Amino acid sequence: MDTIDIGGGFPIKTSLQFEFDYNYMVDQIVQNVKWICDRNHVPTPNIVTEFGSFTVGESGATIYSVLDSKLQNDKELWYMIDGSFITHIPDSYGMNQKYIMLAINNWDELYHKVNLGGLTCDSLDYYNSEAHTSEVFLPIMSNGDPLYIGFFHTGAYQESIGGYGGLQHCLIPSPQHLIISKDKSGEITTRVFAKEQAAESMMKLLGY
Repeated sequence: MDTIDIGGGFPIKTSLQFEFDYNYMVDQIVQNVKWICDRNHVPTPNIVTEFGSFTVGESGATIYSVLDSKLQNDKELWYMIDGSFITHIPDSYGMNQKYIMLAINNWDELYHKVNLGGLTCDSLDYYNSEAHTSEVFLPIMSNGDPLYIGFFHTGAYQESIGGYGGLQHCLIPSPQHLIISKDKSGEITTRVFAKEQAAESMMKLLGY
């Protein structure tokens, strides 16, 4: 045996409380492979991994602005975002994937428990503690200031369902994609990878 593929599954940070000793985990994998090979008098093989999420997950983030808030059933406060979880981060509803979710601004405001709802008419287009175990707390919207929220480590798998520019759930367009880089002098640079998908392009895909 020359090579063994141990597959994927290396964990990625999905909350601020997440802590894993990666060096220990790698050491245990290598030691166990070596122990089994030695026990069976087999030369130690090359080890190949498929840690997809771990490799690229941290490369992406999805940013929303909160359009408005509404109170439902006199106790459920909903923040409505300018997009769709089903379209933009489909793993959040299809697989109950959890992400690091933080407010981008208004950190000095008081926080309260909220539910997050998307723009589609689909009852599954939401993100809250019922689907994702942890309570969702965000700053109070006051003085008419916009609130922006970010979902971080979304760089793996998210576009494999519809692809960028393809037909998305409830015809919600793909968002604008930005690439943020650091140049040789350490300065942060940004460029537009793809503009927000236009309604005309979606109609063309449908044959109109």
